[in-house]
Amino acid sequence: MSLPSTLVGAVVAILLMALVTYLTRAGGVFVMARIPIGPRVERFINAMAGSVLVAVITPMAFQGDWGARLALVATLAVMLATQKTLAAISAGIATAALWRLLA
Repeated sequence: MSLPSTLVGAVVAILLMALVTYLTRAGGVFVMARIPIGPRVERFINAMAGSVLVAVITPMAFQGDWGARLALVATLAVMLATQKTLAAISAGIATAALWRLLA
């Protein structure tokens, strides 16, 4: 499928992506409403969050520039020190931005 590079094509692409996002999220809710949440399912869901995070971060650690690597270190350090997600994310963003500003 090919969309034209016009305003209409961009709007159609955005609407299609929104529909796919909605269907995947609604599908997850639909499926999980029919599965009893026992200890085994709960362990699986908790493990999935960590595995997705590792899958996103690992390529950045190996293929990213030094700004990305330093941002990962800063994020980890702040998260371990404060246990505050927003502070850790902010530290990572600030570190990457400063590195790229100065480099």
